[in-house]
Amino acid sequence: MAEYCISCCSTADLTKEYFDKRGIRYVCFHYELGGTDYLDDLGQTMPPAELYRRMLAGEDVKTSQVSIGEYADFFRKIFDEGKDILHLTLSSGISGSYNSACIAAEQVREEYPNRKIYVVDSLAASSGYGLLVDTLADRRDAGESIDELYAWVCENKKKLQHWFFTSDLTFFIRGGRVSKASAIVGTMIQIKPIIHMDDHGELKVIGKERGRKKAMNKIVDMAIDACEGKMPDMVMIPHGNCPKDAEYVAELVRKKMGVTNIMMNDIGTVIGGHTGPGMVAVVCMGVHR
Repeated sequence: MAEYCISCCSTADLTKEYFDKRGIRYVCFHYELGGTDYLDDLGQTMPPAELYRRMLAGEDVKTSQVSIGEYADFFRKIFDEGKDILHLTLSSGISGSYNSACIAAEQVREEYPNRKIYVVDSLAASSGYGLLVDTLADRRDAGESIDELYAWVCENKKKLQHWFFTSDLTFFIRGGRVSKASAIVGTMIQIKPIIHMDDHGELKVIGKERGRKKAMNKIVDMAIDACEGKMPDMVMIPHGNCPKDAEYVAELVRKKMGVTNIMMNDIGTVIGGHTGPGMVAVVCMGVHR
């Protein structure tokens, strides 16, 4: 058993059962809906479908990252178990979580001088972030040390691909995740903006397609291009309450990429609070972003 712990935030958007099975620890973001504060507890308090229903009905969502104090308490608990820590955060391009985690890590280092902690900016989000953490768990289970994992993730995290489209950029704009200027491409009827996460972990609108099926084919084709002929072992397909679209994309992945190890995921409540319903993504390891 490895004498270290891989950990992340709830915004990695895998299920509690999956994290528990893989031995991955997580700390929860927060969100406010209808004047009530909630933990982003991987859908246990509120299923994503309910969040989207209330968003479409006009309720605003406000999200907040893990505080420095929450991070410090989270890290202390793991240290008290006698384990070192490799913690990955949500991308610094869309959240201040990385900075908070670094400050907390410095605090607990002074209290536990014989323990080791690495904090890594994943430059990823949602199931892309989850795929990166899951890959680290595979390497841990294969016997790699915490130092080997830290070196690998720093070298390879920018190979992680996020290609997605949405029906409507309204919630992206409202949440400040996409600028109004870059979102103008998606204002026409039936135009589906194509978005990706760049090397800085920021969301960029990079194109458009007319109609959902063209957009779904496009994001799969972009993932194929970024793989440069080296198809991945796994593809994750996160979606915002549109499972039929996710299954359509999964079939495209099987046919065009030859990948059968596919996981379809609900986008969680914090990320979903910024993206809204109707988003579908293709996430995998490639050669470049």
